[in-house]
Amino acid sequence: MKVDLKIYKIIKDSGIDFITSVPCQLLKEILKIIDDKNEIIYLPVTREEEGVGIAAGAYLGGKKPAVLMQNSGLGNSINAITSLLQYYEIPVIFFISHRGGEEEPISSHIPMGKITETLLGDITTKYWNISSNKDMSQIKTAINYSNENKVSVAILLKRSLWSE
Repeated sequence: MKVDLKIYKIIKDSGIDFITSVPCQLLKEILKIIDDKNEIIYLPVTREEEGVGIAAGAYLGGKKPAVLMQNSGLGNSINAITSLLQYYEIPVIFFISHRGGEEEPISSHIPMGKITETLLGDITTKYWNISSNKDMSQIKTAINYSNENKVSVAILLKRSLWSE
């Protein structure tokens, strides 16, 4: 099974029923599957922090939300994560394609790639690195952690995941 379909299945099986995202080259196939299957409410947004706010509203409305974004969008979302999600204890699952790491062909992604994990640590957001198929079970672990502790978590999807 292709990695994108595996991730979709984990998302669906975990009960996530509302997703926001902006376009991302690495996440495009997952987003296409979500859109095509039409089993999860999917709302494309123009900016990541907008998606964070909408996901918070979805949670307050009884949904289990996730935000799919590129790690460059994490920088755009810091204030919304800290002053909205963390302050009001709203759990959202972040699936973040980690650009700027290994084998990154676009040099402008490298600076953010170097500080992504540090930023997550600075805002006290627990995260998991998923770099190969053998790590896929950690996605369920992350989602379960979020559900049990009512906190937002980040799942960093490394470029190597798609090159296996």
